[in-house]
Amino acid sequence: MSLEQISFPLKSREIPSEVAAVLAEADRRCDDFFDEGLGRRYPRYLPSAPEVVYGAMLSLKEAGYLSGDVFCEWGCGFGVASCMASLMGFEAYGIEIEDELADRATQLAQDFELRVEILCTSYLPEGYEECDGVGGKDLLAPEATTSRGETIDTTPSYEGLDPFEVDLFFVYPWPGQEELMMDLFEAVSSEEAVLLIYHGDGEISAHRRGGDDDF
Repeated sequence: MSLEQISFPLKSREIPSEVAAVLAEADRRCDDFFDEGLGRRYPRYLPSAPEVVYGAMLSLKEAGYLSGDVFCEWGCGFGVASCMASLMGFEAYGIEIEDELADRATQLAQDFELRVEILCTSYLPEGYEECDGVGGKDLLAPEATTSRGETIDTTPSYEGLDPFEVDLFFVYPWPGQEELMMDLFEAVSSEEAVLLIYHGDGEISAHRRGGDDDF
């Protein structure tokens, strides 16, 4: 099933005070993180532009592109997008494989009394692998049968979250990972789910699985 890109108006949004407070504190903690030299320990961590992400999430929600209110942030870092999603009324989850970043994301959500669950695991469900491909990263999906022809349960899952129940995924991929993330989304999401990708430099796009309606 192919993905279709969603065209939605991306306009400047006024950031509510409760969201602005989370963003200000996240910025402060992010500055401390890099001042402490931890950026060298986690060189793949790079924050997105939360104001752009907030505007895109709100536009998708207001335009009726989302079939439900379950949100999942892949590689959540400090969990800023997950916190914003919670403030917007989503059932929010963040997935982060690095223990220290996952702890910081959990602490940020707790300090603002937000209902966000941070799962310290890989965004690649068990059996899925990332490998080098031509011009970027490729996704390897698990085999559905053994060498003897026996069926293997390859249903993707995260501990505490069924990806088929997620209505909106968000990711800020590392360069060269965009196609991998789209392939992963197509492999683990349910029909009508939406993937929001921040590409850097203020650019963002949304993609939807299947469905009969054209947007």
